[in-house]
Amino acid sequence: MKACVPLVVAVLCGLACADLYSAPNSCRGRCQEAFDKHHPCHCNVRCPEFGNCCKDFESQCGQEGFSHSSDAITKEELQGISEKIYTVDANKAQKEDIILNSQNHISPSETRDQVDHCPEPLFTYVNEKLFSKPTYAAFINLLNNYQRATGRGEHFNAQQLAEQDTFLREVMRTAVMKELYGFLHHQHRYSSEQEFLNDLKNMWFGLYSRGSEEGDSSGFEHVFSGEVKKGKVTGFHNWIRFYMQEKEGLVDYYSYIYDGPWESYPDVLAMQFNWDGYYKEVGSAFIGSSPEFEFALYSLCYIARPGKRCQLSLGGHPLAIQTYTWDKSTYGNGKKYIATAYVVSSTQ
Repeated sequence: MKACVPLVVAVLCGLACADLYSAPNSCRGRCQEAFDKHHPCHCNVRCPEFGNCCKDFESQCGQEGFSHSSDAITKEELQGISEKIYTVDANKAQKEDIILNSQNHISPSETRDQVDHCPEPLFTYVNEKLFSKPTYAAFINLLNNYQRATGRGEHFNAQQLAEQDTFLREVMRTAVMKELYGFLHHQHRYSSEQEFLNDLKNMWFGLYSRGSEEGDSSGFEHVFSGEVKKGKVTGFHNWIRFYMQEKEGLVDYYSYIYDGPWESYPDVLAMQFNWDGYYKEVGSAFIGSSPEFEFALYSLCYIARPGKRCQLSLGGHPLAIQTYTWDKSTYGNGKKYIATAYVVSSTQ
């Protein structure tokens, strides 16, 4: 009978002690608890950002008024802040700054054919005075710092690392990024602008491995500069990069499947192209936006809806951005890098 005593006690305690003790793998009774590295999961305001919340975080802590899961920022709040960012983008191109020649529209089913339906370049004219603006100049300086082939490690020298800091410093000076930081600070995502800046640097410029060599990719390289993996173009969602590569004869514009409803810039185009021998089946991009505008919206959606579709509004028109997290490696205390971010057209 003695062997049964511990079992009886355990059963009784399982019933009677449940209200006295919460196991570390639950948020019951632990909402707003300070971080403890010895716990397998957490229930504090930052755990959604680090991806280390307990599974019952939402059900246990969702009514506490501080829960910041990927859905804590409402769709209406996202639409409101995206409209503000759209309004204050003073560095965007004006209608006379860019002349597009979009030419032939094709159906999504035709994108696999890899047929060049457009004999002329996409960009007929771009006012390159835009590129002398501080954020544009800092952005362009970053584009030649990467090897586009995955599996080849990135090794930055002191100047290239300084260029990353310069870009972040310049965008943070803009009304666009100040608007974004103010919103996220109000949402209790960041306690200071420096904390926000540090996180942006890690999530965008931190290196991880898509191929055989360590540190061959980053969110910034993938989204803005573009990569080649297994014979195909991946990422490459930036109009400035596209224009500059097209001007050098390295990009051949093939066609488009979606042209956004905006009558001024920024607009959205989903297109097909060949990049120096490699095909991009569908590449959506803002057209005529400032670097800080794209950086802000992609960052907003990654922070608010990591790995999900993010519903925004620009100039009264709905817009969605899709982000994906990089799940194979982390930074900080388990936070995830950006794998990709791009505009989702109605055909995607």
